Amino acid sequence: MTIDLGAVAVDRGIKYFLISYADLYGTLRAKLVPAAAINGMAKSGAGFAGFATWLDMTPANSDMFAMPDPASLIQLPWKPEVGWLAADLVMDGKPVEHGPRNVLKALTAKAADVGIEVKSGVECEFFLVQPDGAAISDPADIQAKPCYDQQALMRRYDVITEICDSMLALGWKPYQNDHEDANGQFEMNWDFGSVLETADRHAFFKYMVKSIAEKHGLRATFMPKPFPKLTGSGCHAHVSAWSPSGENLFDDPSDEIGLSAFGYKFIGGLLHNAEALCAITNPTVNSYKRINAPVTLSGATWSPNTITYSGNNRTHLIRVPEGGRFELRLPDGSANPYLLQAAIIAAGLDGIANERDPGKRLDINMYTDGHKVRGAKKLPLNLLDALRAFDRNKDFKAAMGDAFSSSYLKLKMADWNDYACHLSAWERETTLDC
Repeated sequence: MTIDLGAVAVDRGIKYFLISYADLYGTLRAKLVPAAAINGMAKSGAGFAGFATWLDMTPANSDMFAMPDPASLIQLPWKPEVGWLAADLVMDGKPVEHGPRNVLKALTAKAADVGIEVKSGVECEFFLVQPDGAAISDPADIQAKPCYDQQALMRRYDVITEICDSMLALGWKPYQNDHEDANGQFEMNWDFGSVLETADRHAFFKYMVKSIAEKHGLRATFMPKPFPKLTGSGCHAHVSAWSPSGENLFDDPSDEIGLSAFGYKFIGGLLHNAEALCAITNPTVNSYKRINAPVTLSGATWSPNTITYSGNNRTHLIRVPEGGRFELRLPDGSANPYLLQAAIIAAGLDGIANERDPGKRLDINMYTDGHKVRGAKKLPLNLLDALRAFDRNKDFKAAMGDAFSSSYLKLKMADWNDYACHLSAWERETTLDC
């Protein structure tokens, strides 16, 4: 059934619509459209110059159109006269192949072709910092182990509850909020859903958190490692796969940790492709300050450094906390919400198609005893290593789409080269008098 957005606007009191898309860097781009024009935009799309955002285009390219998805409509709880719409990118009448939402939809279609619907939830961690980003926003938040600190949580009650109230109003079923392991860091959780629904909500959540923080005179950041001695911000993904009849394909009560043979193969695919996966799940130079970090002030980084899996053990890349799902602990706060889900599907489908064996489960503390494990691969040390691993992995590149992979590598290698040209204060301090 076609949704009449103009009628929806009248019914809900929406005056304007944000027609929004995420570029390859995960930055949301939008046009603000008056409600009187929304039905025309729903038919033809909102026009953009693709080269003006982080997409692999030139000024000579045709107009790019963002086609709003009416099913994605979210009315801004803090500004209800505005409706947000996720959009799919089209150029010259064809989908933009490297558009992140298009990449995810293509992977969900591949999964559907083999009878799988992947569902997921994400654990979004973020810092509330001063407007200039130089320090956390709460000068009293100084505990060495601040995780779950009630006093610090309640000092940010107004911000956290406004975000949570917004999710409740939107029907996302949020179920807990907490102060995380770093000073100034928080995590908020809502119910899982289809990967496209989760990606849309993840993209909107980041926008919502930043907007509400600004209302309170603060700044929210999802930067993986904004402070060197504090725990970084992850974006753990909880993943399950379902049959068309609604059966959880990962669930097996007879297994020691409740995971089916199908689930083990899916995990095998993630482990097999983990080095290449990093280029998507950990897409910034700063990402590798989190996953290859020294011990933090709290005593643990809570991030993986080796390609291993376990049961209910948070020191591994993949954790199986209970039957029927697993937690991928690799991604960080800078991950593109759409590409994150797409990469998980691509790696998992590879595991199923090729019957990847994840090997023996490890139950040791990888932070203290990881050096005793023989043959376990380490995660890339930096973005360049991750991009090279992605480029070498022809099957994974093909699964993500050749057009996307080529464009993504081009832009992210330019990112690395820009960083490599940067001269840091540390270099001057340690090398000037050599």
